[in-house]
Amino acid sequence: MCEGACVSMGPIWRLSRGVALAVLLGVPWASSGLVEDFSHEERCKNSLYMGTAPRGYLAQHSLRKICQRLADKPRFATLYDPRRHMPLYSAYTFKKSDGEKTVDQPWMYEPQLSWSSGSSNMETFPQTAQVSLRLTDSQAVLADFAEAAQYERGHLNPDQHQSDLLDKASTYTLTNAVPQVREFNSGPWREHEDHIRQRLNNYCRGTAYVVTGVTTTGNMIRRNNQNRVGIPEYMWTAYCCPDFDHNAPYLERYRLPVFGAYGLNDRVNNAVTELPVKSLEKFLKDRMEVDKNFQIFFNNCGPDEMLA
Repeated sequence: MCEGACVSMGPIWRLSRGVALAVLLGVPWASSGLVEDFSHEERCKNSLYMGTAPRGYLAQHSLRKICQRLADKPRFATLYDPRRHMPLYSAYTFKKSDGEKTVDQPWMYEPQLSWSSGSSNMETFPQTAQVSLRLTDSQAVLADFAEAAQYERGHLNPDQHQSDLLDKASTYTLTNAVPQVREFNSGPWREHEDHIRQRLNNYCRGTAYVVTGVTTTGNMIRRNNQNRVGIPEYMWTAYCCPDFDHNAPYLERYRLPVFGAYGLNDRVNNAVTELPVKSLEKFLKDRMEVDKNFQIFFNNCGPDEMLA
């Protein structure tokens, strides 16, 4: 979640001079951040429970799997739809944090989506009003959101779920953001993100894996009479924490090791509903381009008897 105060174009070196150098210089990486299979990419699969991505998505040939990198380090994984210029999900490991948001962090883009020789490190948008047609064709740009005042650039991997400054900075790429209705983003969705942060802070003893995604409709942000960015109908999220505190209060314990949630991306009737991950998958199968084998976490994050 990010409100207007989070999207100003302040200098990136306020956060980290090292990040600035890596971003501005486009430090090369041994291999591209675009991959064929997340589970075969050693540097990226650490963001996924058992190194396995959500399965069952259709039209895989037209989607892009991105190992989101900043300063030569993979930070999280994103399945991106270049036709709608939007991420379908981001998968990341939760880091215990105090919930503070980054201030004046500029938004970035993925050069590798636009140019075959593009850096696999995300980079800040050009400071000029004009960006290249190739960049605009391949992904969302800042101008797409400028005239859509009812929407905010809502994170899938939120910076409040990260603690390291570079991990937090890496969440500010438009390949990790979708148009969220302002009232939903700053209300029920933000509250849920913070609730999950507190739950995992307090009761997850090991690594927590999170996948946050969207369902899509035909609605798009339009600019210059062109469809530009897909608008989610629903936001959804699920976490998997295999090693948790079995002495946690019951109202928290029964939501471990795995649980999910969804909310309507609208001004009204937008309360976030928490539910078992299998129930979430059933809800999503009717609203996403997935097949009957759709599954968010490998083996639903544990033995079936734990998840009934």
